[in-house]
Amino acid sequence: MALYDFDAPRLFVEASLSPGGRFGLDRNQLNYLVNVLRLRTGDTVLVFNGRDGEWRAELRIEGRRQAELVCQDRVREQTQSLDLLYLFAPLKHARLDYMVQKAVELGVGALQPVYTQRTQSSRVNLERMRANAIEAAEQCGVLAIPEIRPDVPFVAAVERLEPDRLVVFCDEDAPVANPIEALSAYRNLKAKVAVMVGPEGGFTAEERARVAACEGCVRVSLGPRILRADTAAVAVLAIVQAVLGDWQ
Repeated sequence: MALYDFDAPRLFVEASLSPGGRFGLDRNQLNYLVNVLRLRTGDTVLVFNGRDGEWRAELRIEGRRQAELVCQDRVREQTQSLDLLYLFAPLKHARLDYMVQKAVELGVGALQPVYTQRTQSSRVNLERMRANAIEAAEQCGVLAIPEIRPDVPFVAAVERLEPDRLVVFCDEDAPVANPIEALSAYRNLKAKVAVMVGPEGGFTAEERARVAACEGCVRVSLGPRILRADTAAVAVLAIVQAVLGDWQ
């Protein structure tokens, strides 16, 4: 039997989930289930809220503009994944959308936009980021939506890093060329992790020195090629999950 039910649509909801629990749908959810997917009363929808696991729910349509879901039974327990914070320089719309979606698929727990000296994008749409995160989680079987943190200046972002959080700093001049080798020393460390990727053009020398001075910082190289920021996100997050996270 497949691990996931790929036939039933998935929906993120804010309501608490329990046997017999009932909750209404907002306009967008109603339109998606009834008008786009053409579901009918009695059809199954999988729901999750990031707290109570994934539940099988029954759709009940009440007229053209109202419907509700009724929880039946839990099909997956809520999982505890790596406490993974991703810090990144904001990107332009299409590439930021892609980066957010892939970060969710790769198990990021919080997304933190950071304005560096070479950041090119001047504004971050946090609502759009959250909408992309929800859509990615719904489509890919993820059980939680990452926290979308407000954008902050670089210095403030670094100062807010907790002393017990391992900081994985993407640095082309890292002393160990193999990123897996660089992270392997922390393989059995069950701690919080932050991953930091710079903007196009990279960090300035001052910024690199400030991050490298963080307690628990490990510098990793992403190979001999120059990667775009959205590509670097996929590469480093895959490595982190393979060495430190839930791919082990």
